[in-house]
Amino acid sequence: METSQSIPFEKQPEVQGPSTIEEETEALEGYVVDTSRYADNAASLKTSSDGRYVLIPQPSDSSHDPLNWTDSKKRRIIATVAYISMLADYTGGTAIMTVLPQAVEWKLPQQTVQKAVVGNLFSIGACGFFVVAFASYFGRWPVIFAFQCIMVGTCVWCATATSFSSYLGSRIINGLFCSAGQGGGLMWVKDMFFFHEHPQVINYVEFSIVLSPYLGPLITSFIVYGVSWRWAFWVCTILSGVGLILVLFMDETLFNRKDIAVRRGSCLSRLIRARTTRRQPKSFTRCMMRPVVAITKVPVLVIMIYYFLNSAWVVGVNTTIGIWLSDIYGFSTKAIGYFYFFGIVGVMIGWFSGHFLHDAVGRYYIKRHAGRLDPEARLIIAYPATMIACISLIVLGFAFEKRWHYMVIAVFTSTQCIGVMIVTTAINAYLLDCYPEGSGEVGAWVAASRNWAGFMATYIQLEWVQSVGAARALGIQAAITVASLFLMMVLQVYGKRLRQWQGRMVFSKP
Repeated sequence: METSQSIPFEKQPEVQGPSTIEEETEALEGYVVDTSRYADNAASLKTSSDGRYVLIPQPSDSSHDPLNWTDSKKRRIIATVAYISMLADYTGGTAIMTVLPQAVEWKLPQQTVQKAVVGNLFSIGACGFFVVAFASYFGRWPVIFAFQCIMVGTCVWCATATSFSSYLGSRIINGLFCSAGQGGGLMWVKDMFFFHEHPQVINYVEFSIVLSPYLGPLITSFIVYGVSWRWAFWVCTILSGVGLILVLFMDETLFNRKDIAVRRGSCLSRLIRARTTRRQPKSFTRCMMRPVVAITKVPVLVIMIYYFLNSAWVVGVNTTIGIWLSDIYGFSTKAIGYFYFFGIVGVMIGWFSGHFLHDAVGRYYIKRHAGRLDPEARLIIAYPATMIACISLIVLGFAFEKRWHYMVIAVFTSTQCIGVMIVTTAINAYLLDCYPEGSGEVGAWVAASRNWAGFMATYIQLEWVQSVGAARALGIQAAITVASLFLMMVLQVYGKRLRQWQGRMVFSKP
């Protein structure tokens, strides 16, 4: 936990005060986190334990405030959220590797069975919107518990499906309920952690999300090679069941600091009873409209388009690389499983480098801008990361078309993962800084953008490569990736003015 201490404060033109920091104003004008910017002869502000950062938002004095929870409790809850987040794309990656044995069992073309993968991707993208709307109305904990219960049930359904139509239905419904951690992850980050902690915590959560599409095929390939494909989904069921048990040890993080007198009730009541943190009930319809309000903000829409144009080709390569390796290099199912180590290595490098780079860029920006950090500073690191992804696509295109050694493919698919890992953390941190009041909503749109991009890429990738060749198809994808940087430039130049022009996300009150 960030043990707070007080520092003297004197109101200056560029700093909020006198005794609290209005986070929404900071988001518009720039966050002042450097304690040296505050003079020493007035009211007090709470700072981090090392005295380097002013705490934004300022925590209440209540022990029930999630910002005041112990570090171990925060880590336990965010680790559970990261684990639940991983399961969504892990089960999706599992389905990629079961296509061939399912096609044989049900006597169907692989392209037909592949529809279950595509349908699951689309529904995962939609899941986040329901999560954040329900969580705003019922609370975070009851929603993730209910969604995880249904996920366990749908994994059992996947493992026991006796026909393709039944299996297709199980995958679509699974997608609608498996992404509570992915779609709503930023809610828990915002509820429990301070502004200066956001990039590193987001990096941990996104690491599990970006890793999972490679971990699923890796493990599943060995299961399919040795036993029935159904065991792959029994493993998903077991992993989901573990997630359900972990959820029981979470806590409700939805907390109203303007109404701290509301009793939270017992641990059990917080899990099974809705709206323990509000005196007045919210309108369910208005809660459902929150994601719609979020996408009306230009920075949110621009980031969604940018991320769609970047993440699509990473998913496209991942979902089809097994087919290419089999057709071009004669890889067996087991060999393809070993090959998926490339993604894990790339994501780990991206996570490790991002752990230091995001904070380093932020500190450099603060130093150059008199102690103030504008949200747009989070996007600086997206430029080199996007170029890494672009170069990787170009090399991969030629490698597949010219039949280069498969280790070239392994290296540059890894670098593609490095780029997308860094970009994912950067845009999540940016949107959370821009709209802290809409943390869940912007996170849901990021998850939707990634999964719908994967839906599109999976649907068109094979036919595109077959019609024009790998070098040309992936070259066009690289050009699209580079062109998307124009959107970053727009936000760097006009982002702050756009946010000030449109104002905050105003969610209708009851």
